[in-house]
Amino acid sequence: MIPLRGRERFAPDDAPAVAVAGGGIAGLAAATLLAERGARVTLYEREESLGGRLAGRSTRLSDGSRVTMSRGFHAFFRQYYNLRGLLRRTDPGLDRLRALPDYPLRHSGGMTDSFARVPRTPPFSALGFVALSPSFGWRDLAGMDARAALPLLDVRVPEVYERFDGMSATAFLDRVRFPEAAYHLAFEVFSRSFFADPRELSAAELLLMFHIYFLGSAEGLLFDVPTEPFPQALWEPLGDYLRRLGADLRTGTPVRRVQPVRTADGGGVAVRTDHGTDRYDGAVLALDPGALRGLVAASPGLGTPVWRDHIDALRTAPPFLVSRLWLDRPVRPDRPGFLGTSGYDGLDNISVLDRYEGEAARWAARSGGAVVELHAYAVPAGAAPEQVQTRLVESLHRVYPETREARVVDARHEWRSDCPLFPVGSHARRPGVSTPDPVVTLAGDAIRCDLPVALMERAATTGFLAAGTLLAGWGVRGQTLWTVPRSGRLRTLRALGGLAGR
Repeated sequence: MIPLRGRERFAPDDAPAVAVAGGGIAGLAAATLLAERGARVTLYEREESLGGRLAGRSTRLSDGSRVTMSRGFHAFFRQYYNLRGLLRRTDPGLDRLRALPDYPLRHSGGMTDSFARVPRTPPFSALGFVALSPSFGWRDLAGMDARAALPLLDVRVPEVYERFDGMSATAFLDRVRFPEAAYHLAFEVFSRSFFADPRELSAAELLLMFHIYFLGSAEGLLFDVPTEPFPQALWEPLGDYLRRLGADLRTGTPVRRVQPVRTADGGGVAVRTDHGTDRYDGAVLALDPGALRGLVAASPGLGTPVWRDHIDALRTAPPFLVSRLWLDRPVRPDRPGFLGTSGYDGLDNISVLDRYEGEAARWAARSGGAVVELHAYAVPAGAAPEQVQTRLVESLHRVYPETREARVVDARHEWRSDCPLFPVGSHARRPGVSTPDPVVTLAGDAIRCDLPVALMERAATTGFLAAGTLLAGWGVRGQTLWTVPRSGRLRTLRALGGLAGR
């Protein structure tokens, strides 16, 4: 918990004007806190709808049905305290989220792991997993290099980056003699969540994820999913909430340039779009790595040379594919809503959307079919899109053989490459929320945050931090933030973890 101090909100006659560039989770979190404190917020989003990488668009299928296509399945873990706090603004009971009963993982060799019956309280969460897992047993645990594995017991932020950012996730698992049969657990659950090849991903991010989901929290690896497509369940209600607070939401309006305006009274920023230039007292840049690099490159007065170099060094993860198939017959009723997969020729997971999403369930009920989604992360450079799409469907047939007989009524394929990559040795150069220009802050899952957060929760947390940093400069309090502990939860485990540094 991180409380911030200051007056409750701005008086109407001294409310600053703030621009937020980016309408994804980070930008929406920043805009929400600023608007709640009385700031006059203008949010710019280059796409026609809110949500960023969780946006959606309407499309018509060949059978005439109007449906929503999005970037696909995302798990809303119970440790996403700040993201869930954002969603509670319009859904206090989180009734628009639904729990899935398990996080099953299947390897092509025949092993299937489950987290449904694993205890959630540390250290029983890790011990229970070992006791129940067919791919990681007590003999495997005994065969690991105990001393090399001790840091897993006491992950501290930001110290974990100082110690382990210099090696890859693969190198760390090799170092601790992680059992080869269980590699898919570490890679599919953690490394692949970053859309990255584990040979490139910083080991510090892998250890942080282990801390968040195993030994640092009591929520485990079970998660919720939205009951309807992202726009209807999450972003349209939040957009309406922001408008009621007086925010101006300008979708379809990319920010082209941001220039500091320095005056005797402190100045502000000039924000240029295709419609002209507007002056603001502050700005939050909540953009994906590529968009942020482009905006900073087009804004020569922003920041310092060193800071600009750090922005330019931000890397984007390899492309990923989301294929959604509308089938003319159902899959077997015992198939889970979500299944992580490994060893299936690039297929990383399968979702049966009609198991949990209302729109998909209604289509399936009308047609007698199913809506199935396939994901492939870190697609190799130069791979032919159509061949990758075909391989995913062939892998689906291997995992769920009954789909071989299904006719594809329609399909949509989303190819994207806009997620951050956290390669070995990159943390020291990663830009933080504050910038050399006091009235400009950064937010997003690519931004350094010295708190134990990751993925969507990092986006929400940095959004609130970016807004809070601006508010603090104006004497207004920000928002209390919650995270899992910044070090191991149990004294005994922390003591054992400390032995690794001796």
